[in-house]
Amino acid sequence: MPAPLRQRLAAAGVPAASLGLVVAPAAGGEPFVAHQAERALQPASTMKLVTTLVALEQLGPAWRGRTRLLASAAPEHGVLHGDLVLQGQGDVDLDVDALRSLLQRARARGLVEVRGALVLDRSAFAPARTDLGAPPFDDAPEFGYNVIPDALLVADNLLHLQLFVDERGLQVVPLTPLAGLRVTHAMQLVDGDCSRWDDGWQAPQLRPEGWLRKRELVLRGSWPVRCERTLALNVLDRDEYIGRLVRRLWRELGGQWRGEVREGAAPPQALLLAEHASRPLSELVRAINKPSDNVLSRTLYLSLGRAWRAPQGSGEATLQRAEQAVRAWFGAQGIDDRGLVLDNGSGLSRRERITPSQLAAVVRAGVASRWAPEFLASLPIAGIDGTLRRRLVDGAASGQARLKTGTLRNVVALAGTMHDAAGQALVVVAIFNDDEARPAVLRPLADALAEWVARQHFAAR
Repeated sequence: MPAPLRQRLAAAGVPAASLGLVVAPAAGGEPFVAHQAERALQPASTMKLVTTLVALEQLGPAWRGRTRLLASAAPEHGVLHGDLVLQGQGDVDLDVDALRSLLQRARARGLVEVRGALVLDRSAFAPARTDLGAPPFDDAPEFGYNVIPDALLVADNLLHLQLFVDERGLQVVPLTPLAGLRVTHAMQLVDGDCSRWDDGWQAPQLRPEGWLRKRELVLRGSWPVRCERTLALNVLDRDEYIGRLVRRLWRELGGQWRGEVREGAAPPQALLLAEHASRPLSELVRAINKPSDNVLSRTLYLSLGRAWRAPQGSGEATLQRAEQAVRAWFGAQGIDDRGLVLDNGSGLSRRERITPSQLAAVVRAGVASRWAPEFLASLPIAGIDGTLRRRLVDGAASGQARLKTGTLRNVVALAGTMHDAAGQALVVVAIFNDDEARPAVLRPLADALAEWVARQHFAAR
């Protein structure tokens, strides 16, 4: 490790053993700097570079996830004497408006009343519900970044609430139209910083149906008296969430349905009523890497597994097939996959591991890919946008470094491309793993490292 970097780490009390580092020419050749380059480390969200690049190469930039609304039988005089089927195929853009549009098109075809059930078809991924029984990643499972996706994830299963304080006290306004859900609060107003509203937050309580068959969600804890926020909470089981949403939207559209909600598969003879497609992958990779979206990344990883041609009759889970797809791509690129540990493809994992050399090789493959424009345009630009909008704002890296960020409680990482002071294109990977240092300590070190690289004149090799 170059002496200036070692001295900076020592001054912060962070051992050099906490860092894995590669600085190499983007066009190929031996690295200029390599420190613990072969050590398998937790990459945090820099693992999204693997998922998005392999997806571009395997699925193509025009790939889209899809949702289909089907009828189990042909409606007669506006009445469906059967089930309405909502079938998911990894459509990450299925929000409330998209679902409303699907139902509107069914109404436009003359459908008024559904006599059967609403069937939720998640069979595109196996198993259909990996969220059931999964241990929480941290102590805040109700927040959006912790949502575990499936093939039919509507609006990320999130209930959006607006919280504000007026002369009546704290007001909680539901923004997601869910039938039969009442939202109340038992929160205490306190003097506090609105930017730290979650200091007094407690997990909400979901109460069973009571008077007038209403489900009640109770917010708990404390709330700053001068604070307005819109929160998105993952608190309802997703079958219940979709059922309440469809019930409300269908009623607003003038439709009738009193049936149950159940999981199942669309019958082969089902009639297609409407279809929705996500944005193309060329746009989705930006939506993943710029803001570091875990749910989109995990859904894309599962879609890779769905598309991977596993041996017939293997019966393997979609996650296993996704891993096979990634390892096959590594092999085709000549990247040694020893030490690589894959979990969900997003980096929101305690298990995932990759070496700095492997991640540098992935970035280098992205630079050389025929889909390089789409891949590189998805990376945050230092001081400009994404997760780097407020980082590296002034200095040699600003405006030219394209770096994916990664953060966990013990991890800070940067990986991507930038130029040195002579204009030479570089691949840079820096991963800190330190159980004793928190991101507030490690992040300035990672930024200082990127700035140091941008000011160097690396001799071509």
